[in-house]
Amino acid sequence: MMRTRPLKVALLGCGVVGSEVARIMTTHADDLAARVGAPVELAGVAVRRPDKVREGIDPALITTDATALVKRGDLDIVVEVIGGIEPARTLITTAFEHGASVVSANKALLAQDGAALHAAAEEHGKDLYYEAAVAGAIPLIRPLRESLAGDKVNRVLGIVNGTTNFILDKMDSTGAGYQEALDEATALGYAEADPTADVEGFDAAAKTAILAGIAFHTRVRLDDVHREGMTEVTAADFASAREMGCTIKLLAICERAEDGASVTARVHPAMIPLSHPLASVRGAYNAVFVESDASGQLMFYGPGAGGSPTASAVLGDLVAVGRNRLGGTTGPGESAYAALPVSPMGEVVTRYHISLDVADKPGVLAQVATVFAEHGVSIDTVRQQGKDGEASLVVVTHRASDAALGGTVEALRKLDTVRGVASIMRVEGE
Repeated sequence: MMRTRPLKVALLGCGVVGSEVARIMTTHADDLAARVGAPVELAGVAVRRPDKVREGIDPALITTDATALVKRGDLDIVVEVIGGIEPARTLITTAFEHGASVVSANKALLAQDGAALHAAAEEHGKDLYYEAAVAGAIPLIRPLRESLAGDKVNRVLGIVNGTTNFILDKMDSTGAGYQEALDEATALGYAEADPTADVEGFDAAAKTAILAGIAFHTRVRLDDVHREGMTEVTAADFASAREMGCTIKLLAICERAEDGASVTARVHPAMIPLSHPLASVRGAYNAVFVESDASGQLMFYGPGAGGSPTASAVLGDLVAVGRNRLGGTTGPGESAYAALPVSPMGEVVTRYHISLDVADKPGVLAQVATVFAEHGVSIDTVRQQGKDGEASLVVVTHRASDAALGGTVEALRKLDTVRGVASIMRVEGE
């Protein structure tokens, strides 16, 4: 039987995502009510620019005083889609203090202060849901947090930023350079005017921290995530990747160590075999590959950003939180019982693709091979091309630690026969 008193929802932010949340709440009101078990009422919308026309939203609901809105005391759910650290953090904790559960899409805040926010939600007996913080419309947080709660997740490997995937896909499919591909992404609206958060991996790193924490039942903060951007990836790197039967993606990787005693979390460009499911993810789409003991390999795929996809995830959380509210219960909170240490990048073991500019003369390959051997890095394959006294040497290693590879490269730079290190890229997904 449906309750007649509505659940009151406040919306913090009414930009691309917030306006779409409001629109769907209005146009799908009857369906949402049936799914939740009570009508869902938009009780207030906090914005920075009150004079802007917002189609479909009653102007009487608009306010610039977000603090007063979350302090009303009659709200059931606060939806936070303003982003950033402050005032979002204070507004969320204030909402808990005044009786509301929270649905958020704020990846940066959750990656930095997720533990404190979960603690505040638990203290006040409220929900904190954030499916929309990672991979847009793709159901990912709830499957990791609930569907796989009885399994042991060993690895999460994914493309979690659509802008970077669009750029790299364009470079791969057309031979375009980085700047040319970025310009097209900007013109099409996939990249911001300042694309730094995307192309330098900050956005993906925040999402990686959230995924690692949930997957491994361990608190992983943004500072724990090793981050490398993709601005140095070149057309030559893609040519090398194609020769290996690979492509290049900016990957978010969370791994449990083989002995189970620690975890790693990292974001960086990597070559992956064309046979891997992530290699076929094109354009601005996201995909996340999960490996676990019992379920084996799972892949989640779909649009990872944009107003409608992100609003879909927000509203899914809103329905779940609304049901909990009516039932007088809360959903799963933070699970950090494992408390595994996060290993530094130097301890991460993977394969490497190294391209060297060397002198084209006898003995160079032997010198290079000796340096690799002295640092305990085993070589898988070598390819050499030379002309007019100069040559390129491409080395693909077996699995080695990042620290060992770093020592190897430092020693290579000291060889008289090595003119320079053209590129270094990890090889993943094998």
